[in-house]
Amino acid sequence: MSLQVRTQVSLKPYNSFAVEACASHFAEAENDQQVRDALSYAQAQQLPLLLLGGGSNLLLTADVEALVLRMASRGIRLLEDDGENVLIEVEAGEPWHSFVQWTLAQGFVGLENLSLIPGTVGAAPVQNIGAYGVELKDCFVGLTALDRSSGELREFPLQACGFAYRDSLFKRESGRWVILRVRFALSRSAALHLGYGPVSQRLVEQGIAMPTAQDVSRAICAIRSEKLPDPAELGNAGSFFKNPLVSAELAQRLRAEHADLVAYPQADGQVKLAAGWLIERAGWKGFREGDAGVHRLQALVLVNYGAATGAQLLNLAQRIQADIAQRFVVDLEIEPNVL
Repeated sequence: MSLQVRTQVSLKPYNSFAVEACASHFAEAENDQQVRDALSYAQAQQLPLLLLGGGSNLLLTADVEALVLRMASRGIRLLEDDGENVLIEVEAGEPWHSFVQWTLAQGFVGLENLSLIPGTVGAAPVQNIGAYGVELKDCFVGLTALDRSSGELREFPLQACGFAYRDSLFKRESGRWVILRVRFALSRSAALHLGYGPVSQRLVEQGIAMPTAQDVSRAICAIRSEKLPDPAELGNAGSFFKNPLVSAELAQRLRAEHADLVAYPQADGQVKLAAGWLIERAGWKGFREGDAGVHRLQALVLVNYGAATGAQLLNLAQRIQADIAQRFVVDLEIEPNVL
């Protein structure tokens, strides 16, 4: 077996909250065979298997008695190119932002709005990551996954993935699938998505009237850097709560009480509220208790100022949820996976 398994490994370097937790067993898989070896090892040792990508969508609240398998496969392949449209296949372990920057360097359009999102390519479909009016599914073609129960490879086209807002089949069937490779359809001249005000405003401020995809990416990187803390400097997992979907009636009632309510009507008649606005209005922005806190510039982000435990961060999140439910009759859903 080529897989190298270590025991009693600190997971602090492998989660963006920089929470201290210990994995009883830890390994990194650089190819399909090592993934299969990990499955066999976990079964032989009667251990659960926990997949880990970039650790940017994870809150560890205790030590992990499992084989933690970090997906470390790398590679980007151009499968098709007709001069205008391209089909690209990417290994699961590729860092997401580096991949996006690679596509832009090649002149490919489509993923620029998803710049500077932490994590890996293989983890991106699980959450159907999205930002600034674009979701992963908008450029997604398919993926290859390994069925952990049968050991069989399965191809998933777009329609089979059950993508929804920060959701997918792979999230709903957590523990069954290991995503190995993901495929994207991009082009050299697709229309840019400039519908979000902050992006278009930033481009206007920069005097860019005819933006390129790289211009959009740079603007979004600047905006995200100003609003969201760098996990390398301050532990966090980005947006900690999903933007809640509520009925039009509730949104109307809230707007009557709060004229500045940030809300976005949806095609199905529901209304998406800005969770960050709700949390800030409730007074949690900048709150700190010990080393667990809410970011001073972005109420949607919980942060670890140094030695906060996962349990302390989760407790803070639950207090915020209870307060928002009491004040606004809105349930906030935690976005990261809590272990």
